[in-house]
Amino acid sequence: MRIRVKICGITRVEDALAAAQAGADAVGLVFDPKSPRCVGLDQAAAIARALPPFVTVVGLFVNDAPERIREALSRVNLDLLQFHGTETHEQCRIYNRPFIKAVHMQPGTDLHASARVYAEAAGLVLDAYHPGAAGGTGESFDWALVPRGLAKPIILAGGLNPGNVRAAIQAVQPYAVDVASGVEAGKGIKDAQKISAFIEAVRAAA
Repeated sequence: MRIRVKICGITRVEDALAAAQAGADAVGLVFDPKSPRCVGLDQAAAIARALPPFVTVVGLFVNDAPERIREALSRVNLDLLQFHGTETHEQCRIYNRPFIKAVHMQPGTDLHASARVYAEAAGLVLDAYHPGAAGGTGESFDWALVPRGLAKPIILAGGLNPGNVRAAIQAVQPYAVDVASGVEAGKGIKDAQKISAFIEAVRAAA
């Protein structure tokens, strides 16, 4: 099965185009004001407009107010919403838009329960748990925590890079992988060569 790739934390048009050219299936636009990869609505709209067809544009939010999310939806052509905080299922589903929900992995996390709670989610994003950040820390988690046979597609995130993504895929067998800091030259600034190397490693693993 082909493993899908999302390049997250895009802040520049040229980085989005580099991701698309390298074969990324999706790009992530972060709207969390606390993130160093946060992008303004005007820039986000420009990035979305610049992308070619069939590249999914994902809007990432962290415990955001509904009015801010609705404003982003009205100004940016977002295909999919990603909720990366402690949002309830009801808070995720009210926008009548496909969504994925992040689960921050630590010992004792019950992914089967998460799949039941977020019944309408298109998939679960598995990220490293960090008490001071919602994501994008460059830290990984123990892939052995991921059980087989989950009812939802798994998007594996957390500390992935060109050097470890092949082993991660072999360990977890996810539907997709999601990378931010692992393909950067600096926070929010992507490295086209690292993006290409990451996607090549994903294809080799699959």
